[in-house]
Amino acid sequence: MTEKLTFRLCKLLTSWHPPEVLTRMFSVMTYGRYAARAVANSLSPEHFNGIPFVPRDPRGIQSSSRSSPNSATSTHLCRLVSAVSGFSKFDSPIRRTSRIPPRAVSLLDKRLYGDDACFVTYYKAADVLGVADGVGGWRAYGIDPSQFSKKLMDACEMMVKTGRFVPSQPSDLLASGYNELLQDKVPLAGSSTACLVVLDRSKQTLHTANLGDSGFMVVRKGEVVHRSTEQQHFFNTPFQLSVPPAEHREEVLNDAAEDADTTSFDLELGDIILTATDGLFDNMPDHAILKELSRLKDNQYESIKQTVWNIAEQARDLSYDPDYLSPFAKQARKNGYHVTGGKPDDITILLSIVTGD
Repeated sequence: MTEKLTFRLCKLLTSWHPPEVLTRMFSVMTYGRYAARAVANSLSPEHFNGIPFVPRDPRGIQSSSRSSPNSATSTHLCRLVSAVSGFSKFDSPIRRTSRIPPRAVSLLDKRLYGDDACFVTYYKAADVLGVADGVGGWRAYGIDPSQFSKKLMDACEMMVKTGRFVPSQPSDLLASGYNELLQDKVPLAGSSTACLVVLDRSKQTLHTANLGDSGFMVVRKGEVVHRSTEQQHFFNTPFQLSVPPAEHREEVLNDAAEDADTTSFDLELGDIILTATDGLFDNMPDHAILKELSRLKDNQYESIKQTVWNIAEQARDLSYDPDYLSPFAKQARKNGYHVTGGKPDDITILLSIVTGD
């Protein structure tokens, strides 16, 4: 989400300039993006010392559902087996000539890919997943966008681990995590989208809260049976939580956690839950994601890890294809911008299977 930092000036531009002027402006930004991409592709990782750079090896997460102390008498109907993979937008395939197979890593080392962040955890009868996409535009103001998304996910994860949440109220969990950021003694500035997914094991029900254009889908027998709703103020400007610097407090968009789209959905054993930032959904259509999911061998961690790696790698490669008519490009054209190609972006994907094992 590289150009989503939005000030009220954006709305003024929309009202002051006719569509043909905005189209020219968007074209300039597009050419600038490709020029920046060319520069980034010519640099080595050490040139990005001031920017979070994550190696392209996927970081798998073992099953998030360990047995609770009372598992001997547990009435839990199901649990999740989850794995994660992703890429930083600075990890261009043009600089890589060989493919590196997924490593057997049980936990994320840094828990972020570029400006994205995520977590997978549990508490008693609940498995909880989260992804957040930091607004990259803050970098132009000397602010590290990854810090906001990472601290937001860390705060939500801590709330879960300490039992300070209600499984059926993920938007309240998001609000609590955000409030932790507001009360942090260390100054923090930035913005982020967020998506939280909670499995109530005892009821076999999925509860979700999605703010912005990250999201999730539930796949059953090869079909999408439930998914998140994208929230945008206008094209390429998603809902987001923000902590702006004092001098920009009146100008920066800042939605509330309570604005998140919330749903509850009954699950079946074998259901697949895919949770991801927009780096995936902007570059891979549903049919391509479903095709990769159809290759899942079983509900074991190693199989899930390999599949999520394959999806992340394909999305990353498509994001740098200048001739590809990506979902993002199609949406841009619907909004009056003639765009072709993928959308280079950070990509984070959590892949989970509902199992009764």
